[in-house]
Amino acid sequence: MDVSTRQTRFRVEGMDCASCATKIDTAVRRIPGINDVHVSVVAGTMSVDHDEFIDMAAVERKAYSLGYKTTQIKDEPEKRLSGDNDRDPLAGMHGHDHGPSEGPWWRSAKSRLTIACGLALGVAFLVAQAFPQSQPWGFILAMAVGLIPVARRAFVGAMNGSPFSIETLMTVAALGAVVIDASEEAAVVVFLFLLGELLEGIATGRARASIRALGALMPKTAIVETDGVLETVAADSLAPGTITVVRPGDRVPADGDVVSGDSSVDEAPVTGESVPKRKVAGDRVFAGTVNQDGVLRINVTASASDNTISRIIALVEEAQESKAPTERFIDRFSRYYTPAVMIVAFLIAVIPPLAVGADWGPWVYRALAVLLIGCPCALVISTPAAIAAALSAGARRGLLMKGGSVLENLGRVNLVAFDKTGTLTEGKPKVTDVVGVDRDERETLRLAAALEAGSSHPLAVAILAQAKADDIPVTPAEDARAIGGKGVAGVVDGVQLLFASPKAASEQLSLDPELLARIASLNDEGKTVSVLLAGSEVAGLIGMRDEPRDDARNGIEALRELGADTVMLTGDNARTAKAIGSSLGMQVHAELLPQDKQRIVREMRSDGRFVAKVGDGINDAPALAAADIGIAMGGGTDVALETADAAVLNGRVRDVANMIVLSRLTMRNIWQNITISLGLKAVFLVTTVMGITGLWPAILADTGATVLVTANAMRLLAWRGVQES
Repeated sequence: MDVSTRQTRFRVEGMDCASCATKIDTAVRRIPGINDVHVSVVAGTMSVDHDEFIDMAAVERKAYSLGYKTTQIKDEPEKRLSGDNDRDPLAGMHGHDHGPSEGPWWRSAKSRLTIACGLALGVAFLVAQAFPQSQPWGFILAMAVGLIPVARRAFVGAMNGSPFSIETLMTVAALGAVVIDASEEAAVVVFLFLLGELLEGIATGRARASIRALGALMPKTAIVETDGVLETVAADSLAPGTITVVRPGDRVPADGDVVSGDSSVDEAPVTGESVPKRKVAGDRVFAGTVNQDGVLRINVTASASDNTISRIIALVEEAQESKAPTERFIDRFSRYYTPAVMIVAFLIAVIPPLAVGADWGPWVYRALAVLLIGCPCALVISTPAAIAAALSAGARRGLLMKGGSVLENLGRVNLVAFDKTGTLTEGKPKVTDVVGVDRDERETLRLAAALEAGSSHPLAVAILAQAKADDIPVTPAEDARAIGGKGVAGVVDGVQLLFASPKAASEQLSLDPELLARIASLNDEGKTVSVLLAGSEVAGLIGMRDEPRDDARNGIEALRELGADTVMLTGDNARTAKAIGSSLGMQVHAELLPQDKQRIVREMRSDGRFVAKVGDGINDAPALAAADIGIAMGGGTDVALETADAAVLNGRVRDVANMIVLSRLTMRNIWQNITISLGLKAVFLVTTVMGITGLWPAILADTGATVLVTANAMRLLAWRGVQES
């Protein structure tokens, strides 16, 4: 794409159905200099790819001529499509009226028009009872209240490339009903049409509000510490490197790393994790989570425009603007469907009178009803409504998917390739074995912790954490020092200690065969073993390993239950990898370079498998890109997150299975919606042609189908994931 091509995003007010999106898309594409348009009904947004020097006011005027108010998202400069993706996803979310989702439904322009038309219809009915001679003019006037704005939208839409819109069908049907002396029905049909549009807007607003409500999780203010002085500032002013203090009960104002403090943090608002997590120095915290019982000092690592919540909102809204394969098919189908309906209606109106001499009135009436039945709204909204609801539900559980295509294809996954470190495992070692030799286990751990006190080495951190967990008091060793390539040494209680690898320890003291056999056994289990020497004695052994995540086994089993096989692809040594893989019941490929992982993924795809690759590091990026679906673990690198098609923010292995479950539920929901929309139309088409039903049932069928489809899709908002049994 040319480097001068830019993208600008807009909020669109009053866009409540797929027909609205189609009209806007078609009209804006006709503006010179516009290269591509992406419109999301549920997000209420439009992204426009355009030449560098185009007048953005022309886009706003074009949308306004169709009856929609557009507002360029402020504080979001036009971005080049050559890779400049910096923007503020929260910008423009407040301070403007964006339709029903931004306030009470009765304040919207559509609700006012619907109420006015309903009142006019009521007055016309009362006048008809009191003065029968006034008819049909009372109902014609009542119809005009609602139909004139609709007819205007139909005319402007036709002038901008959308001649077969629902407004066109509605206008033709209503005016035709007046011509055949069915003005009372025409007025009721217009009112029911407006009521149906209003209900669509309210239902659509639920999904729109669901994800944008995440913005309310951000606190307005934050406490900043500068040279020991505390000051309250606006949370959105926090810059990376700032130290912020979060008190118990406060929300964390920014993404960052804990500098000091010890507290439980409720991450449910962001990751869906139901159990609060303990946070200590060095742990990562997310913006919008709730600090519970201790004061935390946090080093900010991301600005307000790039924190976790902002990225969630941005990813979901952009994903809602992209179309799934099923949605693209339905869009193409509807382009031919609506003109076909108009042709069928015309034939129904003229063939019986011309061919067999039937009365014109009844057949024209039936043709008008067919026009209303043929409205494609329910069919067209069936897919995007379900996709948007599923994306929102997933995001609220910490499952991010970059578009409807990703969500749809996840359900096809039948092989999942996992990285090991940081994906299947926690990414940091833990003490697994303490073996007492000349000292007991508790004393061995105390002496080792004394040597490691104050060290930030991962093995040292693991030993100190285990000592704390076992309530072992730690007094730093005297004369503690690192011995390059061997271990650490120091003095505790007057005894010279050395904590080193078995090889380094054997250089100082001969290790007996039984002890060497125990070390070899621990090594075979993928554990790193260190030997503690106390003077001329072997005090004990400590084994450590990067252990599988708590839910790793259940997550792998959940995938198998869904029919998806699993395999481990890791750069770690074969002994450790096989030990972890064996404990999880997985096939293992170890000691791989990044290009090896990529090659294996391609081979699995060439064997006909639909492959998802899950990883968290830079070395996973090539394989993530090579897979059918790339999934990044939330604690991973930015490279992995950018390369992947989806992300698991909370790091739960089971949530890979949850993504597949959500995909399959969504596709089931979509097919239910398509069945509802086409099924109702088929039933009422037959009954209309047979003369059993007329205009009122026709518009009720269309409105009812649209509301049913939208309501069915919104059920996905309540999805909470499959929890461990």
